[in-house]
Amino acid sequence: MTSPAERWGIHPEHFWLHGRAPGHPVEFDEKTNAWNVYGYREAVEVLSTPQVFSSHMARLLPMGADESFTEGDLLQTDPPDHRELRKLVGHAFTPKVVADLEPRITALTHELLDAVVGRDRFDLMTSLAYPLPVTVVAELLSIPAADRHLFEGWMTQMVLSLGDVSMEDDAEDQERIFEAGMVPMRKMLEYLREHTAECRRRGERDDLLGRLASAELGGRRLSDNHIVNFAKMLLIAGYLTTTMLIGNTVLCLDSYPEQAARVRRDRSLVPGLLEESMRFMSPVAATYRATTAEVEIAGRRLDAGQLVMVWFGAANRDPRQFADPDVFDVARGPNAHLGFGRGIHFCLGGPLARMEGRVAMNLLFDRFPKFLTDPDNPPTFMPGFDTTGVATLPVRTS
Repeated sequence: MTSPAERWGIHPEHFWLHGRAPGHPVEFDEKTNAWNVYGYREAVEVLSTPQVFSSHMARLLPMGADESFTEGDLLQTDPPDHRELRKLVGHAFTPKVVADLEPRITALTHELLDAVVGRDRFDLMTSLAYPLPVTVVAELLSIPAADRHLFEGWMTQMVLSLGDVSMEDDAEDQERIFEAGMVPMRKMLEYLREHTAECRRRGERDDLLGRLASAELGGRRLSDNHIVNFAKMLLIAGYLTTTMLIGNTVLCLDSYPEQAARVRRDRSLVPGLLEESMRFMSPVAATYRATTAEVEIAGRRLDAGQLVMVWFGAANRDPRQFADPDVFDVARGPNAHLGFGRGIHFCLGGPLARMEGRVAMNLLFDRFPKFLTDPDNPPTFMPGFDTTGVATLPVRTS
């Protein structure tokens, strides 16, 4: 059976998607002046050593180190601030909170699928995979229902704009492309800043933003930047991870019909299906770190102040960790993939993404005896070199 990458020509430079192995677990790329970490154990080492491999690395990228963009963003924060910030917001994603959200997510998924039931063709992404996670996070942030469509538009523009950037572009081209992507980003941040100010004016409320507005870090109230950038992180992470998880899972089932039939027969395999989808086609293909000191990894010596790209997608195909890594197996176990990261930056919303994916897949199976890609209207893919996911996924149900 042809893999999704081979069938659709996904990211030909992402060799792991095409069944090829790297020459070495850690390689330096002179064109990008960055170290690429491809091996599983090496990726875990980088992600588990924040004192050497710092997440506060925006200064190495064209967007620079603008505090209004990075302050409060957990993804770009190191200990000890990261630990305190994560503790403040972690209560929003406890097992009980996530479980309590399931009835609302189930109802929302039914509502979205009601709009396409009876149609023999529809785009899975615009009908379900985009609006579901955006609506859930927007509700967590108490954003008015009438404004939620704005966020889907802004994030789609950002992802498509930033997808044009390549690590091989010169600095001027990277800056130009990042600036184009920042136009919708700034609109979203401006909205969130006004929303945060309104939340402060209304006084303490028992919702996520209300609790953050009254929270303290180091004896001082969180700044607007902290709150706005946390909200931004939730929206973008929910959009990228959950949206592409749903799309990639359906794409894998389409490519491996025997696995699809297996899951339809035994719904207890749905959680394993989602884990294998995260491993096989990791939505966030790479993350970034910056070295703070000279360090050796896998026999390679890295200087301080260097950009490091940790390729989750490649690490999740490492044969030293996964037996038959290029086989899509919904019953794979154990499956300690890195699709949600590892270490202190393990995805805070991972349990929510898993639950949304589980609800979405079960209801798709319930509503549609079959759903397959449309041969007359092939899928398109996110252009970003550090993401792996579907932008559009037309499906047919008859």
